[in-house]
Amino acid sequence: MLIPLNLPPYPFKLTDDNGKLSIFDELRKKQIILTPEEWVRQHFVQYLIKEKGYPKSLIKLEGGLKLNGLSKRTDIVVFNSAGERVLLVECKAPSVNITQATFDQAARYNMVHKVALMAVSNGLQHYYCKIEHETDSYRFLAELPVYNSI
Repeated sequence: MLIPLNLPPYPFKLTDDNGKLSIFDELRKKQIILTPEEWVRQHFVQYLIKEKGYPKSLIKLEGGLKLNGLSKRTDIVVFNSAGERVLLVECKAPSVNITQATFDQAARYNMVHKVALMAVSNGLQHYYCKIEHETDSYRFLAELPVYNSI
């Protein structure tokens, strides 16, 4: 069941194939099985593009990374026009509470990416952090900055 999220609604292209719901991913240009986490990821991508002005061409979904020899996937990484990573987004299903463990997971991924801006969302709650790598510190932001301001 698709629950309403704490993000604006968007006109997604949903397909029901014998009881398996899929959503058209306009970035990957293909149908993706619609899991609760994918529902959040697709909403957050549209939020980045339509509300915050992040260029579609600079957003990468489910990028691979190596962490302690293990292959992991980041949900959303946004680049600037110079090809540098500027935002890391970790998406969870709405039923998953955002806890310290969720932040720790995103922070571990960020040890590889070294991105200055991080977001964690389950579609209902969203947290944004500015990471200061030089001082190993971070501060929470009230909202995600628009693309042109980062």
